[in-house]
Amino acid sequence: MKETPLSNCERRFLLRAIEERKRLDGRQTYDYRNIRISFGTDYGCCIVELGKTRVLGQVSCELVAPKLNRATEGILFFNLELSQMAAPAFEPGRYLNLFLKIYLFKIHFQVWQIRVDLHLLNHDGNIIDAASIAAVVALCHFRRPDVSVQGDEVTLYTPEERDPVPLSIHHMPICVSFAFFQQGTYLLVDPNEREERVMDGLLVIAMNKHREICTIQSSGGIMLLKDQVLRCSKIAGVKVAEITELIQKALENDQKVRKEGGKFGFAESIANQRITAFKMEKATIDTSDVEEKAEEIIAEAEPPSEVVSKPVLWTPGTAQIGEGVENSWGDLEDSEKEDDDEGGSDEAILLDSIKMDTGIEVSDIGSQDSEEEEMIILEPDKNPKKIRTQTTSVKQEKAPNKKPVKRRKKKRAAN
Repeated sequence: MKETPLSNCERRFLLRAIEERKRLDGRQTYDYRNIRISFGTDYGCCIVELGKTRVLGQVSCELVAPKLNRATEGILFFNLELSQMAAPAFEPGRYLNLFLKIYLFKIHFQVWQIRVDLHLLNHDGNIIDAASIAAVVALCHFRRPDVSVQGDEVTLYTPEERDPVPLSIHHMPICVSFAFFQQGTYLLVDPNEREERVMDGLLVIAMNKHREICTIQSSGGIMLLKDQVLRCSKIAGVKVAEITELIQKALENDQKVRKEGGKFGFAESIANQRITAFKMEKATIDTSDVEEKAEEIIAEAEPPSEVVSKPVLWTPGTAQIGEGVENSWGDLEDSEKEDDDEGGSDEAILLDSIKMDTGIEVSDIGSQDSEEEEMIILEPDKNPKKIRTQTTSVKQEKAPNKKPVKRRKKKRAAN
């Protein structure tokens, strides 16, 4: 899956913010994101969080035969896995391997091979710094099994038989990344994922707390001046000292908890609110003086009013208690009243016209719907007459081009 490119608006916004010495997460130009270190139950297992970038480190070891051309040197192997779980843009099965030939320990034609596996759990920029911190922390936290040699026999002891032995680490090389923008005009420390997309170049300096430079790597194809590199090295010295102190404190705290027999591991390092949102610690409540406080509150409270409001019935189905605005829910609206008045006047006009034509008083024959009604009128000395009248509803009378139709039919009287 290809990485979603930034739009031109996002790119311009990021560059404009960098020119104004501002960052999206509120940091200053030389500020690192928060670093959090947690350890697993086994030695040599840790998780390092650099902001939202998370790296899992695991160290293992075994006794192997040395190389023929380097019979006195052990092997230190680094493996970095970039899975699609960390970022969809990573290719599946992508690994970065690194072999280092160092003198670790030689045991009767066998040497230690130390393997450091790093798994990127989440990618939010600056993988190099997070991975370097995770590798150093895992190596410092790791304990190898103790061994003994008697003649040609090599005995490897379990942790229950003998305490594991820590590795001999003389210094901690920490990587510090610098991102350059506008061809080196602007500089940021610890770039996040979005800042890495718009940067022009990257400079990585690995240094220990004694300000000894271990390595320098530049990428991006930009030309850096000598003053820029010296300035970055001074900043890196300060950051490396702070990170090294943080690592040492984390290792000391973990070792103290293990000696005291306390709880440790990844499960203990996660806050309770993340596991169960509604879990709360038990709190003791003192209920000895509840009755006294309740009596004081009742004594100080104002007595209720003796007047009880009676409900007022305005219209059927509605009522009002106490003072308030009159409820007009049951009343007709003005528009409905106008419709009723217009309907009544139209029916009256129709009845008047019928009365004038027949000369006879006709009762109200209006109805809600349009229909024909038949009425027989008896007159003295005349044959009975049948009159059919048609009345229209109020809604039909509203039409501008329609007029009420009057029909009269006469039927001859049967002999």
